[in-house]
Amino acid sequence: MSIVRKEGKDTIIFASKEDHASPSKVNLPEPEPSPGLILANGEINWNCPCLGGMATGPCGLEFREAFSCFHYSAAEPKGSDCYDAFKTMQTCMSEYPALYGNKEADLDDLGQAESQAVVSKDSEDPIKDSRESKSDENGIEASSGSKNEMQHSVGSK
Repeated sequence: MSIVRKEGKDTIIFASKEDHASPSKVNLPEPEPSPGLILANGEINWNCPCLGGMATGPCGLEFREAFSCFHYSAAEPKGSDCYDAFKTMQTCMSEYPALYGNKEADLDDLGQAESQAVVSKDSEDPIKDSRESKSDENGIEASSGSKNEMQHSVGSK
């Protein structure tokens, strides 16, 4: 048997094992479909999470103007008449590199990460690895004393 207690505006329900033993009889309404980026009437849904908050940041106005220009553009290719709006948006975003990132800096960071990966891969000693003795199924042991010389000896099993 569940216990119900009211504390101010809150209602606290303590459910027992018996309460959870039977399936719930509550009928939940069907979830409303997410409208997406473009609403049924063709307008832009500025609250769409797919925009990642771009419409509300410090360059939100510039973003909305550029995106609207592109969306409603009738030019061929689409959006070719929106150069100025996108240039204005890009100028605004370059003033907030911590928030929007700096494309050139991001590319530099990527290049540095790749070069560090190559350095760490090169730092593994392939010569040391080849010097380790290895025996095959016939008991023949092969080891490398140097890069260009291979010594073979018969190992004991």
